[in-house]
Amino acid sequence: MSTEPIRIARKLGGEVEVEGPIDEFAARILDRAGFIFEPTLRGVWIRLHFDTGQERENQKATYAAQMLSAAGYAVDLDPNLLPAAGNRSPVNGWPPRTEAAMTSQPAPNSTQRPRR
Repeated sequence: MSTEPIRIARKLGGEVEVEGPIDEFAARILDRAGFIFEPTLRGVWIRLHFDTGQERENQKATYAAQMLSAAGYAVDLDPNLLPAAGNRSPVNGWPPRTEAAMTSQPAPNSTQRPRR
């Protein structure tokens, strides 16, 4: 795995593109996140579809960055692609879940049948 980060950014034309060292596993992750791969004369252009809207593009880019980071890749995500306004934390250091999300919930009682 390369130490150079995979960069996900919104370019001047408004499109969200991926650049950097992409191996086969990273390509599968990006494909799973909704990125498309288009062959060009210089290689492969990795981008999101143009007609999804900026909010959805931000969600997909952040999702891809989270998956790549979880797989051990160094990721450089453009802060403008984060879906939560004002959230500028780096992808490789996502904040921990809140206490409310980590509290145990009682399991539903599925052994009792409703009375007729």
